[in-house]
Amino acid sequence: MKLYRLSLELPDAMPSLPCLDHEAMLHEGISPHAAAYVEDFETGGLHEVVCVPARRRIEIDVVSTAGEHSVESHDLLVGQLKERFPGYQVVVNGPSWLRGDRRVARACRSQVPLRDVLVGADFENLERSLEQLRIVGALMEKQSRVASWSVRTVTGPMLAVAGVISYQVLGTLTSALGEPWVQGLQYCVVGSLGGLFLYLGLKAVHLTEMANRVWKRYSEYSLILKDRSRQRRRVTAQSTNDDGILKKSAN
Repeated sequence: MKLYRLSLELPDAMPSLPCLDHEAMLHEGISPHAAAYVEDFETGGLHEVVCVPARRRIEIDVVSTAGEHSVESHDLLVGQLKERFPGYQVVVNGPSWLRGDRRVARACRSQVPLRDVLVGADFENLERSLEQLRIVGALMEKQSRVASWSVRTVTGPMLAVAGVISYQVLGTLTSALGEPWVQGLQYCVVGSLGGLFLYLGLKAVHLTEMANRVWKRYSEYSLILKDRSRQRRRVTAQSTNDDGILKKSAN
């Protein structure tokens, strides 16, 4: 269960954590909500369902559970939610190409599947996989910094050189083509080069955004795993205590 600015009484066996995606945003224009990972027992699919009480809205996030459910399982969940909550608007949040949702999902799933984080029993292997995911996110962030600083370093000098060269070279064609055509070509050369560097800069920012989201996914998985480990130790301690009581009673 993930909570954003909400207080709910949850069972002791249900792990809870803050909604990292919205807690880390620059603005606070997000309505309080609760999100939960649910499993469809009929098909075995995993889904993330978000409830926004103030807006009477239920959202299904298919990005965080990519590859964990079938189309039939998704359609079944949507139908059940609409049937059981007729007063709520059921919305499906699909992947965004601009945010790189599919790439983030593939990067995370290649290191550790969500199902293993939620129900996997090999905690040692899960911790190793999470460490690999953390390293992937850190390397993506470093690569974005390299790209960003490269663009910042070469943009000014390259535009200046291109401007001087284009004006000097194309200026010699003024008598043959005419001044309006030459000026248009000069503007196109400088503008095209500026557009190229703008594109590279936006790609660097895009990679930074994806790296941050991979890092947030790693943080979320780590919190879930720590909570599960804590619950496991509690159950083990309770079982040991019960065994001791039974032995004393038998004696």
